[in-house]
Amino acid sequence: MKVALLTSGGIAPCLSASIGRLANQYYNQYSDVEIIGYLHGYKGLLLGKSINIEKDSNFDRLYSFGGTPIGNSRVKLTNHEDCIKNGYIQKGQNPLEVAANQLKEDQIDILHTIGGDDTNTTAGDLVSYLDANNYKLTVVGLPKTIDNDVYPLSLTLGAMTAAQETAHFFKNIVNENTTSSRQLIIHEVMGRNCGWLTAKSASIYLSDLSDKLFLPELDVVKDKWKIHAVYIPELNIDMDKELKRLNQVMDKYDCVNIFLSEGAGIDNIIDDMNNKGISIPKDAFGHIRLDEINPGQWFAKKFKEELNADKVLVQKSGYFARSAPSSDKDLDIIFKTVDVAIQNATRGVSGVAGIDEENNNQLCCVDFKRIKGGKPFDIKLDWFVDMIKTIGQIG
Repeated sequence: MKVALLTSGGIAPCLSASIGRLANQYYNQYSDVEIIGYLHGYKGLLLGKSINIEKDSNFDRLYSFGGTPIGNSRVKLTNHEDCIKNGYIQKGQNPLEVAANQLKEDQIDILHTIGGDDTNTTAGDLVSYLDANNYKLTVVGLPKTIDNDVYPLSLTLGAMTAAQETAHFFKNIVNENTTSSRQLIIHEVMGRNCGWLTAKSASIYLSDLSDKLFLPELDVVKDKWKIHAVYIPELNIDMDKELKRLNQVMDKYDCVNIFLSEGAGIDNIIDDMNNKGISIPKDAFGHIRLDEINPGQWFAKKFKEELNADKVLVQKSGYFARSAPSSDKDLDIIFKTVDVAIQNATRGVSGVAGIDEENNNQLCCVDFKRIKGGKPFDIKLDWFVDMIKTIGQIG
C-alpha cells in the first residue's frame, strides 16, 4: 500500500502535527505501507516532486512544530490558465490529467490532502476525474483553516490553536495602553468573511483575564485591560452609538481596546467613502478590493479623530497565530481526525474527515460534494451573545 500526503493553502497550526500522526499511525498499523510527501502541495504533484517519508523517523517531534515539513502552495487543478502561467503544466495539458498521471506513475493507492475548502474541493475534482478514467484512488482530506468557515464542519484543524495564540498575542500588546494618554489599540485579526477567529480569541482572552490580579491603588484596573469592542463581518455596527459609547470608555479609562476582524465594518467604510466622494476600488468582477481599503487603517484614522486619541496602535496577529505549533486541545482533535481519515482511506471511502455539524457533530468522513467554504460565524451562539453584553457593545 502506497500513501501520499500533501499540504496546501496557507499554513495553520495543524499541518506538521497531522503529518506526524498520519505517518505514525500508518507505520504502526500496516507493515507493508510506503509513504511519500508531494512538495508544496498540488504544485509538487503536478511537477512530480516528492520526498520519501521514511518509516524509522521520530514523527512525534513534528507535534511541537508549526508550518509544514513538505511545503505549501495555492494551486487549483481546475484553473488551467494559472497552472500554465506558473509553469506547472504545458499549454494544451489538463492539470487534472497531469496530476492523475503522476499519481498513477507513483502507484499511489491513498492520497491525503491537508488543507482548507479549496484544497479539499480540488481533491474532490481529482477523485471524480480518476473515477471517470477508471483509476481507483482513495482521497481523504483533513480540514485545516484558522477561520473555521467550512461547511458542514463545526471545527476545523488548527482553528482552536489559532484562537488561543491570537488571545496570547493580545495579552502582550494590550500593555501598550500604558505608553500614552488616550490610547487606542486596534487588534486586527484574520477573517475577511468569517468572524469566528476574532470572536473566539476575544472570548479566550476575556476568560483568561478573569484570573488575573490587578492593583487598583496604582490604577491598574481590569477595565483598562479588557476588550471594549469586538467587530466582525456578521455583526452590524451602529457607528454613531458605538463612537458615543467608546468616547465614554476613553474618558473614564484613558484607553480603548478593539478586536477587529479584517472583514468587519465594510458597509460602514463604503458609506464613509461614498459620503466623501472617494472612489471604491473594485476588481474585474465588481468585487471590492479589501486590500486597498485596509479596514484596520480606516478604523484607526476614523476612531483617532472621533475619540480624540493621543496615540493609535494597529497590530495584526495573523502570521503569529497561524504559524504556531498545535496546542494540546488541537492535538487531541487532530489525532482523532487522522485516525478516522486512515480508517476510511483503508476501506476505500473518499471524503473529508471532520466533525459534521449536520450529523450530530459526529467525527466522520464527509462527502466531498458537501464541502464548501464561506460559512459565516453564528452570532446567536450563547457564549458570543453573553460576551457582547458583558462588553456593553451596541450592535
